[in-house]
Amino acid sequence: MEQSLANVSRRVWEMKYRYTDDKADEATIADSWRRIGRALAAVETADAPSWQARFEGILQDFRFLPGGRIQAGAGVRRDVTLFNCFVMGPIEDSIPGIFRALEEAAVTMQKGGGIGIDFSTLRPRGTRARDTGTVASGPLPFMQIWDAMCGTILSTGARRGAMMATLRCDHPDIGEFVDAKRQAGQLRRFNLSVLVSDAFMAAVRGDAEWLLVFPATAFAGSGETLDRQWSGAREPVPCRVVRRVAARDLWRAILRAAYDVAEPGVLFIDRINRANNLNYREEISATNPCGEIPLPAYGACDLGSINLTRLVRAPFTPQARIDAQKLAETATLAVRLLDNVIDASRFPLPQQAERARGSRRIGLGITGLADALVMLGLTYGDDVALEFARDLMRTICHSAYRASIALAREKGSFPQFERDRYLQGEFIRSLPGDIRDGIARHGIRNSHLLAIAPTDTISLLAGNVSSGLEPIFAPSYRRQLLEADGRLTEYELTDYALTLWRATAGTETGQPDHFVTTGGLSPRAHLDTQAALQPFVDNSISKTINIPESCPFADFETVYDLAYDLKLKGCTTFRPNPVTGSVLSETGAGDNAPHCCVLEREAD
Repeated sequence: MEQSLANVSRRVWEMKYRYTDDKADEATIADSWRRIGRALAAVETADAPSWQARFEGILQDFRFLPGGRIQAGAGVRRDVTLFNCFVMGPIEDSIPGIFRALEEAAVTMQKGGGIGIDFSTLRPRGTRARDTGTVASGPLPFMQIWDAMCGTILSTGARRGAMMATLRCDHPDIGEFVDAKRQAGQLRRFNLSVLVSDAFMAAVRGDAEWLLVFPATAFAGSGETLDRQWSGAREPVPCRVVRRVAARDLWRAILRAAYDVAEPGVLFIDRINRANNLNYREEISATNPCGEIPLPAYGACDLGSINLTRLVRAPFTPQARIDAQKLAETATLAVRLLDNVIDASRFPLPQQAERARGSRRIGLGITGLADALVMLGLTYGDDVALEFARDLMRTICHSAYRASIALAREKGSFPQFERDRYLQGEFIRSLPGDIRDGIARHGIRNSHLLAIAPTDTISLLAGNVSSGLEPIFAPSYRRQLLEADGRLTEYELTDYALTLWRATAGTETGQPDHFVTTGGLSPRAHLDTQAALQPFVDNSISKTINIPESCPFADFETVYDLAYDLKLKGCTTFRPNPVTGSVLSETGAGDNAPHCCVLEREAD
């Protein structure tokens, strides 16, 4: 594609990333790269022009794709953030506290950030308050207020607002939360995920009863209590037992809702916290809207993706290979670019600035994996492709960590770094000895470095490469884009690798060997691909497991058990059904598709 953008790619750039005002009018994508490179190099204390040139170098030809907010906001004269998404602070269980949290969310979204919110701190429906005697309405009615706010913010521009809502699996209103999306259009601006604990999974597998509880301070009178870890608290708190259910019944209700309406997803929250590099100071109970960045209160995600299709040499030939040296070099420079985003960005709230600068968390990932596999003559999901993907992500991970250590030597470690406690982290202990030794000697610039985002819109910008680590959806399909005036325009799209192969072969039809699409893959192929990469991702992975509409529920249930056994941090599935429609089809995205599966997602 070089520097010219054709058809839908150019339209995406014009609508979402091109900067124009009374003093600037970007005529080409190269002008955008220049703006981004200049803005992010400006925070360097020495040799800024050289860093600008290097940053522009990895942006050229879409080899590295910064997150959408970076592309749209770096170097512009607007009060916007360069961070795609945030997790909000705990919601205080009071009317003033709830509406303070709503205001913070509105301010964050108005300045360009998607949000994640844990609603577990809100009293269950029907609870009588100790002080006022009023009866609580529960989390779901308040979620509707957030949903309406998000729709109002959307009316100010063409970007869809994105929100993730989480609720603990032991919250008394979990059943209502699980079934919230059964009514078409309900909470349509939210993704929903249940925080699933190891104890709950053990209860499911042991066919045990499960206690639904809430902190005892919310209740008048006396009753059975027990100590339990709870959202917003670092230490266990006394909780009142509200009722008992069969763990398997609740688990099946969660899975039945996912089968019927594609939500909720599940987050294996104990695993997320156990593997958190900062588990010595953070408690996580929510993620960004697409799930690839589990974050503490007021945490932010700073995302960018390496476009693997641009690193394949001699594609569609027996000599096809990934340029491993260029891959490592791109990862190294991308770490510095994303680290600079933290210093260059504005923040909607001061708490967000403090959190981001304290941990300097970034999320370097990949896109175009499925297309790259086709170009290399590999088949998505088979053993050879899994080993290739594992080696590739290992290279990116280790290059990123070594780059962050080098940055720490130059600029200092992240302020919250505590050497001995950090080195005891589960993920850190899995790294090679030279990396652990480097951290011990020199520290590290960023608490976390890797995340694999969905990358829908930025992948479209790069010529419709396959998104993130997802398989190719179809050879060709129709896709709707949201225009600035709110209209939907439909485009006919062809997969990048297929377009390249046809151009190379001099044909307008046919497809290369090893070209497989979502419809031809088993759920196990999806899970195995996610599992192959997860050991080299310190944040998490956004992945949708596509399920055929004809899949029996008994088979569908096994997907979530397998996800847990494969040590994934979460699981999201999508099965076409009468309520959600289909994600993409001959006529575009279903109007009622859940927001997590609509391709206009905020996360990129």
